Amino acid sequence: MNRFFVRKENILEDEKKLFINNRDDIKHISKVLRLNKGDILEICNGEKREYLAEIREINKDEIECKILNSMVSKSEPEISITLFQSIPKGSKMELIIQKCVEIGVKDIIPVISKRCVAKIKDVKSEDKKLERWNKISLEAAKQSKRGIIPKVGRVIKYSDIEKIASNYDLIIIPYELENSVGIKKVLKKSGKFKNIAVIIGSEGGFEEEEILEAVNWGAKPVTLGPRILRTETAGLVALSVILYELGDLGGN
Repeated sequence: MNRFFVRKENILEDEKKLFINNRDDIKHISKVLRLNKGDILEICNGEKREYLAEIREINKDEIECKILNSMVSKSEPEISITLFQSIPKGSKMELIIQKCVEIGVKDIIPVISKRCVAKIKDVKSEDKKLERWNKISLEAAKQSKRGIIPKVGRVIKYSDIEKIASNYDLIIIPYELENSVGIKKVLKKSGKFKNIAVIIGSEGGFEEEEILEAVNWGAKPVTLGPRILRTETAGLVALSVILYELGDLGGN
């Protein structure tokens, strides 16, 4: 069943109805999927609540639906993971966003680290990229039936992570020169937590001083195994291992 996100103010639970007024969604429902009155949609408010809704009326500006049922989304991990991703070259960031949203990331923050080749020219260029990246996140959230739409935040400098490091119970930073401590060991030693940050380097990885800087914030350098992973693979692997170890992927 197709999933769509709507704003909370478009959901009138007391009246058992909701409205879809996003032009792209209206076009997709009516022109691409060719759905009609009486067809059923899966709707989410982006805050872990979802609805089964029956189409009542379709016009060019709005689709009105009757709410048949509502429930709390079961697709969200209990743990909140933020990915700090050093910006890679080309379109790799798009793949990273798409797959990490599918896996279960909460937020993605693009980072400029020392070995980043990709550059953001100006605010206008950044705004254009963020619009594209957040659209990819939205589409991935629909496809994977997420209960939220993970946000891709504004680009920050690597050193700026220190300012928000205290927001996280655990910070993990995969590093190719770490060969003894893995994510599993760190999770067992660190106890219970609600918010985890994962910091991933660009194509050239991290410089040693960046790792030392992160350790000063409280970050834990870890190995992802004996093979060197690409930047577009490392975050996905790290998230997968964390969620598996915490019982979210692959069952308890």
